[in-house]
Amino acid sequence: MQISLEKKSKDSTVAKEIERKFLVDTSKLPTLPKGHIMKQGYVPTQGITVRARITDDQAFLTLKGRATGLSRSEFEYPIPVEDAQQILNELCAHPLIEKNRYLIPHGDHTWELDIFEGDNEGLVVAEIELGSEDEEFELPIWTTEEVSYDTKYRNANLIEHPFCSWNKD
Repeated sequence: MQISLEKKSKDSTVAKEIERKFLVDTSKLPTLPKGHIMKQGYVPTQGITVRARITDDQAFLTLKGRATGLSRSEFEYPIPVEDAQQILNELCAHPLIEKNRYLIPHGDHTWELDIFEGDNEGLVVAEIELGSEDEEFELPIWTTEEVSYDTKYRNANLIEHPFCSWNKD
């Protein structure tokens, strides 16, 4: 995860997540490296996003603010896997987001390729995290349409409106 720090005042900084998101032509993907199995859920809130995530044998609690353009505040903290499992089971909306994540170096960046499972099976999205909104980067040949501003592709929204229901809406 690449987080840039933005000066909030003379004495504090705010962590900012700046990411761009693209759909993927899977026929053009290179051989994928070992992936990471991810299970994540979202605690119902208003105004902020609260996510619990288990990746392989690690767990994190993440708080994200409202998006302004491509940027939003993000704070992520490691937590015990048992706590994350309890949060996923008891506090998060269901169904949970299940996906395999692959880290693919390309140009000066590492792309996160997510292949979704469960109710979002068939959805494949690639993200790149940047240091600034106007940072230049090289697009891999396997990326297609940019969906950075389309909120239906946000993981938190895929719970209420999963990919399997899109052609029915």
